[in-house]
Amino acid sequence: MKSIHFRFAASFILLAAVLFWSSAGTLNALAIAQLNDPTPPAEIVKLIFIHHSTGENWLTDGYGDLGVTLGQNNYFVSDTNYGWGPDAIGDRTDIYNWPEWFRGPEGPRYLEALYNESGQNSGYTRTLPDPGGENQIIMFKSCFPNSNLEGNPDDPPAPGDGLTVSNAKYVYNDLLNYFVTRPDKLFVVITAPPVQDPSYAANARAFNNWLMQDWLQENNYPLNNVAVFDFYNVLSDPNNHHRFINGDIEWINSNGRGTSAYPSSGDDDHPSVAGSRKATDEFVPLLNVFYNRWRAGGAAVPPPEETALPIAPPPTAAPGGAGTYTSNLIDDFEGGIPEGSEGWMAYRDEATRSAISCSAESGAAYAGNAAMHIRFAIEANSWGTCALLYNEHHSWESSRGLSLYVHASQPAMVFSVDAYRGPIDSKETYLFEVETTQEMVDGWVKLELPWDMLRRADWEESPGAPYVPNQVVGMAFGFGTFPDAPNEGEIWVDDVSLMGSEAPVVAPTEAPALPPEPTATSQTAVEPTAAAPTEEPASGGGGRLCPGSMALGALALVGVVWGAGRRRRPGVQAL
Repeated sequence: MKSIHFRFAASFILLAAVLFWSSAGTLNALAIAQLNDPTPPAEIVKLIFIHHSTGENWLTDGYGDLGVTLGQNNYFVSDTNYGWGPDAIGDRTDIYNWPEWFRGPEGPRYLEALYNESGQNSGYTRTLPDPGGENQIIMFKSCFPNSNLEGNPDDPPAPGDGLTVSNAKYVYNDLLNYFVTRPDKLFVVITAPPVQDPSYAANARAFNNWLMQDWLQENNYPLNNVAVFDFYNVLSDPNNHHRFINGDIEWINSNGRGTSAYPSSGDDDHPSVAGSRKATDEFVPLLNVFYNRWRAGGAAVPPPEETALPIAPPPTAAPGGAGTYTSNLIDDFEGGIPEGSEGWMAYRDEATRSAISCSAESGAAYAGNAAMHIRFAIEANSWGTCALLYNEHHSWESSRGLSLYVHASQPAMVFSVDAYRGPIDSKETYLFEVETTQEMVDGWVKLELPWDMLRRADWEESPGAPYVPNQVVGMAFGFGTFPDAPNEGEIWVDDVSLMGSEAPVVAPTEAPALPPEPTATSQTAVEPTAAAPTEEPASGGGGRLCPGSMALGALALVGVVWGAGRRRRPGVQAL
C-alpha cells in the first residue's frame, strides 16, 4: 500500500468549524492560535476514561504512564472498568455497546453516573485536587477484539449485530445524534488497538481510516466537541504516528499494515509497555490541541437543564442513510422554508368562526432560537389544520417514523400529527392523536411516532389503514374537538424530523418508572402496537375518552400520547 503521510487535512475542516462559531464570520488571531495549540489547560479539567484492560495498562504507573502524564497536563483523571456503574454498564465497552451508553433508554442514568464519577479504577497517581463539578472530557475505547470486524473494507453504514464494518460505522454515525446535544462535553474516541492475527486486518484498517478521515466530514458534523485519536494506527507499526509535531497534526500510515507491532507477547494482543508509552507520548499533546479547539468553539456552557439543547443540522442537509447523524430534518423553524414546499399554512373550517394561525417565532424554543407557534380556537364540532405541503412527492421509506418536540399552554387539549401521501390533488390523510399533558406545559416533551401509529382518517376510504411512507406529499398538525365542546389554546412545535432506521425504544409494560420532574425534558417512545386508532360509535358522533382518561392513568407513566376520538375533520385536500 502506498504510504500515507499528511499534515492533518482535518485542520481545514476544523478551521471551517471555528468559522462556523465566529459570530462575526471572520477568524480572529486567538482562534488561529487555538486551532493547533498544544498548551495544557490553564485550569484543572476533569476527564474520565471508559476502558477495560488495555486502557488500564495504558493508564497505570510504570506501564503506559498515561494517568500521571495527563495529571502533569492539568487533567484530573477518573476512569471506569469492569463492574463499574449502574447495571454494571462498565462491563460493556464493545463497539455495539456504545448505543446503550449514549442512546439507549437507560443512557441518561448511565451518563449521569459517568459525568459525576471522580473515582479511580486503575493504578495511576493523582496529585491534582478534584476541582468539583462534572467530567468535561469523555474518553472511550473498545478493546482489541473489536479489531476483528467481519464484512468488507468498503461496506457502508448499516444496522446489524455484532462486530462488522457496516454495523460499526452505523453505531458511530448514530452516536453523533447524542454528541451534538452536548456541546459542553468533549468526546474523544480512542480507536481499538490492533491484533496480531491478520484475518481481519484489512477491515480494521479501513474502518479506523474511515473514523479518522471520513466520519465527521461525511456527516457534516458542525461542532468541535468530537475528536479521534488513532490508537490503532500508532500501534500498527513503529513508523506509524498520530501526533502533534512541528506545529501541526501528523498522521502517518507508512505501509498500510493492520496488525499489531507492539503485542505483549506472541499470544497476547494487549499492547506492550513500549507501545503504550509511545501512545502516551503522541496522545497527550494531541488532547491539548483537541481541548483548545473545543474551547475556541465557544461551546463550554452546559445546556439548560430543561431543554438539553440539541443542535439540529441545517435545513438544507440531504436526507441521510441508515445510521447517519440526524440529517432527516423536516423543519427546525430557524429560518427559511423547507425545500420543495411553500412553508407551513393554516387552514380552517370556513363555515364557522374557528381560527388558527401557525408561524415560526423566536422566544420559546426547544433548540436554537425559534419554534413554530400554533394558536387555535376551534368551535365545537369544527376543525383547523396547520400543514406543510410538498410540490412533488417525497419518500420517507428509509426512516421509521416522525420525531418532534412539543410544548403546550395547558393540559387536556387535543391535536393530531398528520402525514399525507398519494396523488397530490387527492391526498390521503393518516394521523395519530395526542392529548397535551402537564409535562408539556412545564417544558418540552419529545414525541416519537413510528409509522405504524399513523392510521388512515376515519372520514376517508379504508379508515384505519396503516401509513406507508412513500409518495409523501406533506404533513400537518390538526385540531378538532370533542363532541359539542370547543378546543382552544396554544402549542409550540420544534425540530420536526424523520426518525432513523434504528430499532424503536419500546415503552415499558411492567413497573414503569415515575415520570420525570417537570423541569426535565421528557421523551415519548411509542410502542408500535400500543395504540390503534379509537373506533367511533356507530352513531358517528365521535368517540369520547373513556371515564377518567383525562388523568391518563398508568399511560402517563410511559408517555403522553393518547388515541382520542374527536369530530371528523376534512383533510387538506378538501379545501
